[in-house]
Amino acid sequence: MTPEEYIELYEKFASGRCTPEEEARLMEYQDEFHLPETSNGPVNGADKQKRARIYARIRESLTEQPQQGRTFKMWSRIAAAAVIVLVSGIFFFQKKQPVQNTIAVNSEKKSPFIPIKPGKNTAVLTLANGSTITLDSAQNGVLATSGKTAIKKLANGLIEYSGNNGDQPAAQAAMNTISVPRGGQYTVKLPDGTMVWLNSASSLSYPVAFTGATRNVTLSGEAYFEVTKNPRQPFTVHTGNVDVKVLGTHFNVQAYDDDKNSKTTLLEGSVSLSNKNASALLVPGQQGVTGAGQGIVTRKANINQVIAWKTGYFLFRENDIRDIMKQISRWYDVEVEYQGNITHKTFGGIYSKNKEITELLKGLELTGLVHFKIEERRIIVMN
Repeated sequence: MTPEEYIELYEKFASGRCTPEEEARLMEYQDEFHLPETSNGPVNGADKQKRARIYARIRESLTEQPQQGRTFKMWSRIAAAAVIVLVSGIFFFQKKQPVQNTIAVNSEKKSPFIPIKPGKNTAVLTLANGSTITLDSAQNGVLATSGKTAIKKLANGLIEYSGNNGDQPAAQAAMNTISVPRGGQYTVKLPDGTMVWLNSASSLSYPVAFTGATRNVTLSGEAYFEVTKNPRQPFTVHTGNVDVKVLGTHFNVQAYDDDKNSKTTLLEGSVSLSNKNASALLVPGQQGVTGAGQGIVTRKANINQVIAWKTGYFLFRENDIRDIMKQISRWYDVEVEYQGNITHKTFGGIYSKNKEITELLKGLELTGLVHFKIEERRIIVMN
């Protein structure tokens, strides 16, 4: 993708006209995209036209009256940075040199600034006997056995259960729990071959062998599932608000205890949702939303936004700052404090999860709607 094509595409994103396929292209290219090193010279006619369009968009945002309830897009102001990039020839997202930090850091305590690094692959496995294994520091190979099932850590960090699945009586199927802390993520291959990607602050409980008529697991937090098909043995994910039943499919479940609603998003196949109040059947591209003591609402999902966490990105669209900071706090394992009258405006943008937290916060500050101060592992959000 050329710089010109990229600028056109994110301008389209800022106006809300991007298709899911185009959003996927933005996510694919955003870390690699840069402008030519030769652009330090005179700005050509095409670049002048781009700058004029960008400045027009910025002027429109600045002159809009707050009471009109306009949703400000992060990309509208980040476009101003793109104008500088066109002239200076530096990288737009991934810069060659560290950017000078403009966020207030440790202003009161005057302690040395320690960069807040992104999360990593880390989790704790709790076995049926209560013993625990810290997976990121465990050696590769067999970690434990349960009956005829071996629990292995592979070279890529994946946890795998291998053996004769389903050969044990249901009463003897031992339960394991994999717990991912804040600032972590992990992937596990269940005894039936089902792949599960766990997000930060999440846990999954499951048997070491699936026995009986159904395959049952219990989730707290968020996970992406690729379920191995078995028509004779449905797969059910139990959460606090809803049960998700499938035969074999790809879907994402977000069910954090501190979220108002749980969300199940279907990518492939079909799933049925049920709780005490309602039931629903999802088709690919749909999302089911439910809260405690509520029914189930189905709606069209933004798939790229839902699974961005799994592919290494934050993708915000119409997210308010509290929702954004909740996602940030889980991944970077930081506390968040709010001071003053925090904006209710919504934001949009794409960021890599593999960068220090200051990179993301500086992007949010470009909107002019919010500012941050860092005190050790606490992020203070201000107007």
